[in-house]
Amino acid sequence: MRRGALQAGEKVQFCDRKGKKITEQLVPGGVTQTEHGLIVHDDVIGRTEGVVVTTVTAKRERTDAAKPWKAARAIGGWQYAVMRPRLADYVLSMPRGAQIMYPKDIAQVIQLGDIRKGHRVLESGAGSGAMSVNLLDAVGETGSLTTIELRADFARVAEANATLYYGERPQWWDLQVGDFDSVAATLQEHSYDRIMLDMLDPWNRLEQAYRVIAPGGVLVCYVTTTTQMSRLAEALRESGVWTEPDIQETLERSWKAQGLAVRPDHQMIGHTGFLIVSRAMAEGFQALKKRDRATKDTVTDIDDLTPQEREAQLEDLQLRDISDRKLRKVLRDLDRQLGEIDGR
Repeated sequence: MRRGALQAGEKVQFCDRKGKKITEQLVPGGVTQTEHGLIVHDDVIGRTEGVVVTTVTAKRERTDAAKPWKAARAIGGWQYAVMRPRLADYVLSMPRGAQIMYPKDIAQVIQLGDIRKGHRVLESGAGSGAMSVNLLDAVGETGSLTTIELRADFARVAEANATLYYGERPQWWDLQVGDFDSVAATLQEHSYDRIMLDMLDPWNRLEQAYRVIAPGGVLVCYVTTTTQMSRLAEALRESGVWTEPDIQETLERSWKAQGLAVRPDHQMIGHTGFLIVSRAMAEGFQALKKRDRATKDTVTDIDDLTPQEREAQLEDLQLRDISDRKLRKVLRDLDRQLGEIDGR
């Protein structure tokens, strides 16, 4: 964690009174273009976090008569508070090749995966490095992170983003390029405490994942669609060596609190993905499974059933949440209310 005066090469966050944030790398002699003029980096370098800087007028050699409102961008005198960005801020602002995971999902991975300092973690799918940087931060220098990325260009993006965040390449990070099964086959058996899979088909990687994870180790998978989620859950159950999967998603909604105007914002971060969490059984032991009722069939296609079988199936699947007695009462009440209309 960096403290003290802000140095050239560091990334800082400029935030104005409206809450608009700009994350930029400090460069001697450099400037940051804003809608209200320029922030001069030399006015920031050597100062501490929490200071306020004022934009200066942007000099323009010509004006666009057809778009006079653009001249407003040259106006200085706008104030910005200067802070070092939080990790969540850095992740959202960093250059990306692949789509990144949102901080809300990353936080759940760290918490539900019980990823802590000193752990040995295996990650597949570096993407732009959002998850990698957070995993590196979670395990610390006493732990280690091995990341397997299929695409060399994505690996370069992830490595650059991590290096920019730490100021140097983290020495406790082993970034390898290749497909998961091939690279995992070269890793020591039962040598990882935690595994994080962010990929298209994690159900096809469970065999190698089980080989390299320690008994009791936690597997966390991130998928975006219901079909992926369902297929992975069934694969975990069928393998017999992973505990019953825990599946969840996280929705995020911010609030506005200004005087008496206290309400949720009009926009929220809804569904981004599912997290599926499971733990590895010891060799020679089968995972314990829930016992479903014998009459409960969750496999047969509903379209292949007769009308009588379909009605029974719907009841077995607990899709009817109202009893016959309650339904009769509802119908009586509705008949009474309809009678009031007819009697007007």
